[in-house]
Amino acid sequence: MTLTIGVDVGGTKVLGAVVDPAGTVLAEVRRHTPANDVSETLTTIVDTIAELAKDHQVEAVGIGAAGWIDARRSTVLFAPNLAWKGEPLRDKVAAEVGLPVVVENDANVAGWAEYRFGAAAHVENMVLFTVGTGIGGAVVLDGALVRGAHGMAGELGHMLAVPDGHPCGCGRRGCIEQYASGKALVRSARRRAAENPEQARVLLEHAGGDPGLIDGPTVTAAARAGDPVAIAAFDEIGYWLGNGMADLVQILDPEVIVVGGGVVEAGELLLEPARRACHEALQARGALPYAEIRAAEMGPYAGVVGAADLARRR
Repeated sequence: MTLTIGVDVGGTKVLGAVVDPAGTVLAEVRRHTPANDVSETLTTIVDTIAELAKDHQVEAVGIGAAGWIDARRSTVLFAPNLAWKGEPLRDKVAAEVGLPVVVENDANVAGWAEYRFGAAAHVENMVLFTVGTGIGGAVVLDGALVRGAHGMAGELGHMLAVPDGHPCGCGRRGCIEQYASGKALVRSARRRAAENPEQARVLLEHAGGDPGLIDGPTVTAAARAGDPVAIAAFDEIGYWLGNGMADLVQILDPEVIVVGGGVVEAGELLLEPARRACHEALQARGALPYAEIRAAEMGPYAGVVGAADLARRR
């Protein structure tokens, strides 16, 4: 049985795991990310791999990194929440650990995990939306991860939703990330609660009476308790997400669209309005088939499992 290591590097944590060919996590190590220090981040990744390899015979390492990765899966071109810019991460880690290394975008490794072992395990064409503070994505077509000419395909959060809309961190205006992300959920809930505090009674109780203290978990808890303003905030981001899904149905024709990321913990509060909006946007197609929308299944291990499996298939 060949074992590989997957490492998921984010702005706050480094999670490493030994993964078998069935996608089962056999051992894990979790460390804090020294995000502002390139050298210390490298040391943390190397130490994580060394600790896991000490008790397991592994053949390769896959690293999922929150940033833009070049076409050779070697260099982190830029990472918004880490100090990497043009960082030759693959070669540096390989030199330290003495194993083959593959580096890939964090949403791509999560999408690959869902394709291989999770919500899209029995299809050949799928799209993943990761809905968190922002929106990421991954595309698998005919069983292959779509990376594009420069390794940067699948940035689904930066499709246009509203011409000349809210400014986005990517430099454009009106990206879907500004309308369907966790950040958008909170912005909508705060605005609605301030405008109509009577209807937002439960939501404001959860936030200690201050609309400015409303956050994602607060909106989810209030919506589950039936607060109409919190439910309306989920309906709003679900509408935009569903319309983005409809565009991808027309362009890519996937069998399954998977929704992952932190916001999907709200379950049907998000998925139901997204499905409804997608269906309404595609009504003109008549009886033509289109993608099933499912919640992600791999949870917090999607990154390490996907990275480890890509390393196995390097």
